[in-house]
Formats: sequence, structure tokens, C-alpha cells
Amino acid sequence: MYETPYHTNDLSTYSFLVTGGAGFIGSNLVEYLLKYNAKKVVILDNLSNGHFKNIEGFVNPPKCEFIEGDIRNLETCKTAIKDIDYVLHQAALGSVPRSINDPITSNDVNVSGFLNMLLAVKESKTVKKMVYAASSSTYGDSKVLPKVEDNIGKPLSPYAITKYVNELYADVFSKTYGVHTIGLRYFNVFGPKQDPNGAYAAVIPLFMKGALGNKTITINGDGEQTRDFTFIENVVQANIKAVLSNLEQHEVFNVAVNDRISVNKLWNTIKTITNSKSEIKYNSPRQGDVKDSLADISKAKNLLNYTPKFELEKGLGITLDWFNNKNV
Repeated sequence: MYETPYHTNDLSTYSFLVTGGAGFIGSNLVEYLLKYNAKKVVILDNLSNGHFKNIEGFVNPPKCEFIEGDIRNLETCKTAIKDIDYVLHQAALGSVPRSINDPITSNDVNVSGFLNMLLAVKESKTVKKMVYAASSSTYGDSKVLPKVEDNIGKPLSPYAITKYVNELYADVFSKTYGVHTIGLRYFNVFGPKQDPNGAYAAVIPLFMKGALGNKTITINGDGEQTRDFTFIENVVQANIKAVLSNLEQHEVFNVAVNDRISVNKLWNTIKTITNSKSEIKYNSPRQGDVKDSLADISKAKNLLNYTPKFELEKGLGITLDWFNNKNV
């Protein structure tokens, strides 16, 4: 992966902090930065969701340092950000169901932790920009398709509220303090290093693991809900282009492919490529889930020169190879 560079700058002159760097998206960002010889990469993660195995091949001080710490601690954020040029903020508690089950912790991490990062960036003498993980869940109950950045509905879950509050805080810090931030609204990201285990695993790794084990697959709702699934390398591209862009005021961008597929069709595709004998059963719809999701990515194309290189089936093939090689 990452055979194509998504930057023209010489990364060997820049130091990066990746929060949530032991997680799925964060560890892929770390991999890219080190592959292209970033001067230094600092990983901040409390390992509540991330796994050290995702980064153990990368950690090599002083080139790549790992700090086991929590963004809910302001001093930890300030320590991690010392002498950093760019911040890629991925640390968060994901999952709509998790936020419904435990809204207080989701708020503590996603809002208070985010505010700590903004404060640390504001006080830093070296940080030029922070790119942060926003979410397509911000579109809430809006029925409009495709989703355009300026047209959002009411949030459907505590998680969606936390991610929208991030955008509001970032915008205020940009206008009030001149803190340079960009939010990337991710749409259903998937790919290597995404954990298939646990109560809040995402649909593609769940399907992939179940298919390879010929287990019964559970689909929430009737399976006709649609999603704009986005392969991880597209997301890495967007982060790199955003953080190195010349944009100075706060902006928010959709990061997706601008294509959608139903969950039923997704399952049939995964069943085919894995030669699985799995059967499916249908469950009641999940609370807080949207019916359909499709991104308009023209803003990211125009302002970031973002062009998704990986369609769904190509990404699924790479993900399947990873599952087979890793024995997850």
C-alpha cells in the first residue's frame, strides 16, 4: 500500500503527531508518514481501542515515538505536541451504539479531549495545522443525497453530536485564535488494521471475519440501507493533502468515493470473494443509524485535489489479503 505519494513537500523537514495512532486510521497514517521519511512521528494513544501491534513495527525513537496517554489530560496533550509541526487528530471513541450505551464517556473523550487538543495547538509555538477526524454522522436525519458539507440535519445519536461539536469548536478556535484546522467527514472507512472483534466492530470487518469462518452473518434492518464505503488509502490521501494544504481558515470536507451500495449487496460481494458458505439472518434496525448515505466530494476535489484511487471492490480485495495474512 501507499505506493503513490500524495504529497509534493519534503516530509523529512516536518514532525507529526498522530493521536489515536495505534488505531485503525491512525496507524495507517503513521505507516504513510514513515514510508515517506517524515522527520519525526509521535503517536499518542491510550490503547483503549487501538492496539500496540498496529504500530510495533514502526516505533523506533527518536524517529517514531509512542506515548501511552489520554487526550482527556491536557498536560499529556501539551507534552505530545512539543516541537510538532502538524497534528493528525484521530483519537476518539467511535461507534453510534457505544455512544447510546455510554454517552458520558463518548462526550468526555470526543468533546473534552478534542478541546484539550485545540488548547494545546493554540498554545504551541510550532504547530502549523491540525487536521481532525469528523464524521458523516453529522448529517443526521437529512434525507438529501448526496450529502453536501453545508446542508446537515439533526444528529441522531450522542456520537453524532460530539463530532458536530468538534466542528463548532474548531471553527470558533479558527476565528477567535487563528488556529488552523481542517475537519474530514469520514464515510464508512474500511481496510487493513480495522479490528473485527468487539461489540462495536464495523460492518466490513465483521462480514469479512464471519465469511472466512463460515459463520452466520447478522444484518441489522432489512439490509437495503446504503453506504458510501471508503477504503483507508483514500482517507490517508485526504489527511495528507489537507494537512499540507495552504488553507488557513477552518474548512470541513467529505471524504468518500461518491458511490453507494446496499448492505445486502455488500454482503453478497464479500460472500463471493471469500467463497463463503455463511448464511445470513436479519435483526431489528439499530437505533441512531441513518437509512442512506452518499457523499458529494466535489469540495475536497476542488480545494484539496482529493481523488479517491480505490473503489469498493479493489479495497475489499486488499482487505481480504490482509485478513488472510494476519489470521484475524
